[in-house]
Amino acid sequence: MNCRHLLAASVTLLSSTSWAIEPPWGKAEKLKELRALEQTVVCTDNQGHYVVVAPKESNSKQLFYGDEKTLTQVIPAPWGISGNSFLEPRFFNKTANSNFRGHDMRVYSAVISEPEQKTCSLRCGEKTVPLTWVEADKAHALLLKAKYEPNPQQFEPYALLRDAQGNYYLVERGLQPGTEKSFRVYMGPKGRLKKQEMKDIVSDSEGEIFSTKKGELRLVVDRAATPVWIEKKRKVELRAVPVSENLPLIYNELGVYTTARLGNPCDDQ
Repeated sequence: MNCRHLLAASVTLLSSTSWAIEPPWGKAEKLKELRALEQTVVCTDNQGHYVVVAPKESNSKQLFYGDEKTLTQVIPAPWGISGNSFLEPRFFNKTANSNFRGHDMRVYSAVISEPEQKTCSLRCGEKTVPLTWVEADKAHALLLKAKYEPNPQQFEPYALLRDAQGNYYLVERGLQPGTEKSFRVYMGPKGRLKKQEMKDIVSDSEGEIFSTKKGELRLVVDRAATPVWIEKKRKVELRAVPVSENLPLIYNELGVYTTARLGNPCDDQ
């Protein structure tokens, strides 16, 4: 896969989403807000964690996760995927559809709620955890009292490369609107990638050049050129590794996300 295909796959990894965190019930003063509050499901693992399944426009759902004081917005799944689902590369479900409407569902987890039966469960990869339904009075009190915060993820994997010695080069890009030109570079062997101190970044129609104190990482978008790492005039050719096909590797094995919280219900599983 050349760099053009690598970057194209990377850019579509996460959909463009609204980052507003005002819950649909607001202050529960208007009829529409009261209706949203009544339609919202709250479940708990009885360990102080709560999962919220709230209504969203177009008959979809949106998720929040946290404790009694603070609920964090879970990054919505791309269009065409149930709002009960969320990207979760740390838990792999090998039995799921690898190409559902263009998305690899093996790296998605989900909250399953059955309002009629008053039951909930959380699926993280192949692991299913039963949750306890929170009755309406307590659920409404919690929802109206809690503080709502944006998802903690600030960056997403943008490009992954590897040299012949087994060293990896991971480039992250800003995830939230307005940060698309923010990049971070990590380098090193599997499990020990280290963040590089950036000196300069060039990003234009020709590609990206990431300058660090140790050298330069060059990605060329519009040419069939091999990406290279340049250190003290020594060029090392790199192999492009497709990001979308290697999310479990990136999140579980490279070391960059080992202790990171993704702001979703699988954080504590």
